[in-house]
Amino acid sequence: QVQLIESGGGLVQAGGSLRLSCAASGRTFSRYAMGWFRQAPGKEREFVAGITRSGGSTDYADSVKGRFTISRDNAKATVYLQMNSLRPEDTAVYYCAARSGQSILILAKFYDYWGQGTQVTVSS
Repeated sequence: QVQLIESGGGLVQAGGSLRLSCAASGRTFSRYAMGWFRQAPGKEREFVAGITRSGGSTDYADSVKGRFTISRDNAKATVYLQMNSLRPEDTAVYYCAARSGQSILILAKFYDYWGQGTQVTVSS
């Protein structure tokens, strides 16, 4: 079992930045590939970014490439999402998720554990 707790969400103006954190507890964090997803009102949950167990490889949704950066610190059992140049369309609840295995997968159904989510609101 892995428990995930996100933090760092909030209200920011367009063009601003936020850094989300996701702290994990329970089983060995380094056994899990990690992902960030988001869900806006009335929309399906979508993949934002992912990172392999070692942190050696990352992947991003096209909509956030060049603006968001995912990273992890296995010693601190934490994954981060640095979000720059935020846009109103980035407004959503952001979730971190963990999956047993090495690969980054973009479908939510392949992730085993989820945090409770943190709200990000970008005003125009």
